Amino acid sequence: MSMKILVTGGAGYIGSHTCLQLLRAGHDVVVVDNLVNAQEEAMRRVQTLAGREFAFYPFDVCDDNMLDKVFSEHSFDGVIHFAGLKAVGESVSIPLRYYSNNLVSTMTLCRVMDRHNVKRLIFSSSATVYQPGSPMPVNEEAALGCTNPYGWTKFMGEQILRDIAAADPEWSIVLLRYFNPIGADASGMIGEDPSGIPNNLMPYITQTALGRLAQLSVFGDDYDTPDGTGVRDYIHVVDLAQGHMDALNYAARNTGSVAINLGTGVGYSVLDIVHAFEKVNGVKVPYQIAPRRPGDVAAVYADPRRAKELLGWQAEKGLEDMCRDSWRWQSMNPKGYAAE
Repeated sequence: MSMKILVTGGAGYIGSHTCLQLLRAGHDVVVVDNLVNAQEEAMRRVQTLAGREFAFYPFDVCDDNMLDKVFSEHSFDGVIHFAGLKAVGESVSIPLRYYSNNLVSTMTLCRVMDRHNVKRLIFSSSATVYQPGSPMPVNEEAALGCTNPYGWTKFMGEQILRDIAAADPEWSIVLLRYFNPIGADASGMIGEDPSGIPNNLMPYITQTALGRLAQLSVFGDDYDTPDGTGVRDYIHVVDLAQGHMDALNYAARNTGSVAINLGTGVGYSVLDIVHAFEKVNGVKVPYQIAPRRPGDVAAVYADPRRAKELLGWQAEKGLEDMCRDSWRWQSMNPKGYAAE
């Protein structure tokens, strides 16, 4: 059955891919995004790829009045909440901005949802909520605890939502804990377009391969991992988008709140990714070893079994797909969404 979904932060990297998947599956979407970390061009391209138009509102989810107006104009079956600031390093230097934006937006959204009796919510959480040093693969029952303000905003956001669901049994809330999304839609028309020097590995690799950056910095080669570099669970953004669709279907059938990992269950090191990228795409990625970054741990990868049990979801795409699709997006859009 087709649903009408509000997507907050829908112009961002994961949001735009999820909007496209929803539209392709026959659902209707409405997007609210303040474009602090995203480009309106992404929304135009999603409409082109889907062959369908949708309503887009450029404002901040912290704005109760504007949000109320959107809920008055549309009848929603559920909400996917991506909106939020997300740079770990930046969160350490400007914590108040992170706590204020990420928590107030979530509380404002829930207040307005409650007012309009829309009680299905898929929340964009993160593997950063797990306490460092958890046994791997990490499952949803592992101890929680964060090393930076960004992680704490996800942790607190989850707690707020769990409390809402406990207080009102009509709510259905799925807390999706992502691991490391990379890749892009196979069209190469939408992808990850960070502003400034990328925080994430894949855009750093693609921009180095393009020559926009001189070389990749590999932070630490003395971890207790097979090649000494950090190991992470990389997941294709299209698989991740599908996880949100499956979570919506789950929320339509179940109430309460549940946390679910979205990852592949396989850990790859930084150098695994670099070598796979070079091999698949036939390009060189010059790199240098740099000191470890504070707060980084040796290895983090998911136990994805709960997603399969509850959502019927599992990652379909492998490392080669992730590397190929990331490079297609970047080579077709050397400056991201900015006009050439």
